[in-house]
Amino acid sequence: MVEDGTMRCEDALGAIGNTPIVRLKGLEPEGGGEIWVKLEGGNPTGSYKDRMAASVLRRAMDRGALRRGDRVVEYTGGSTGTALAFVSAVLGLRFTAVFSDAFSDSKRQAMEAFGAEVLIEPSGDGTITPGLIARMKARAHALAAEPGSFYADQFGSPDVRAGYDPMGREIAADLDGHVDVLVAAVGTGAALMGAADGLAAAGVRPRIVALEPLQSPLLTTGTGGAHRVEGIGVGFAPPFLDRDRLDDIRAIDQDRAFAMCRQLARQTGLFCGGSTGLNVVAAIDLARGLEPGQRVVTLGCDTGAKYLGGHIFG
Repeated sequence: MVEDGTMRCEDALGAIGNTPIVRLKGLEPEGGGEIWVKLEGGNPTGSYKDRMAASVLRRAMDRGALRRGDRVVEYTGGSTGTALAFVSAVLGLRFTAVFSDAFSDSKRQAMEAFGAEVLIEPSGDGTITPGLIARMKARAHALAAEPGSFYADQFGSPDVRAGYDPMGREIAADLDGHVDVLVAAVGTGAALMGAADGLAAAGVRPRIVALEPLQSPLLTTGTGGAHRVEGIGVGFAPPFLDRDRLDDIRAIDQDRAFAMCRQLARQTGLFCGGSTGLNVVAAIDLARGLEPGQRVVTLGCDTGAKYLGGHIFG
């Protein structure tokens, strides 16, 4: 930021982060705590995955593991893929996504708009299942083994979790360090744990609650299943989720999440996707157990524009 208050960035990657945090006062339970949502839809591709993609690809280039003109490969439900396609475009890289028809077609279009090659793995019935994820993973690994290719490794690279650390620091600064509960749905677990890392670095240590779809309660019951909340509930243990730092894990019905997406748009003006709806449902539940003045913070993972034409807003 320069003296006149404007933001000037050397390239589009400079527009990542410093997103707003908004209070959902109208949805707070009477006599309960405050609910705050970090609106990550304000990032360039409309998702907090921009933070992760920039962290992974920039650091790989800095250490010489990735060079201009190389191909980046990842299997993705679309938001990670769109972010990787965007960052690849800025850094002079090529990107190939292993995608599926179980995810929003608008995400395929977004990846292709950034110049990505998108390969479709058929789902069979339009749902997200452990078997589908396994097939996508195997296909991506095979492609990444080809010469001149780099596997982004969203489920393994330490640069993934590190990319979300600034998000926690921003939350701490925006709320003057007053955060009692941090709650979010998990795919890799990196966003929740990375935000917790950033809060801890700022001296803030709230209760941490992880979420999953009730239709795929792997973390709470040990059994995964088919569901329709994109970006979470991947059918295996989230690799970045540190259970020793969790205070609770909750399974939330996906239908409540989708209904909340519509309620948020119509009653608060927040336009968000399914994982955000799930986050807000849980935040309201948690706020009922808090005292007035205490705060539960959750994440607005992306913008609802990614889901137009799908089942949430259709």
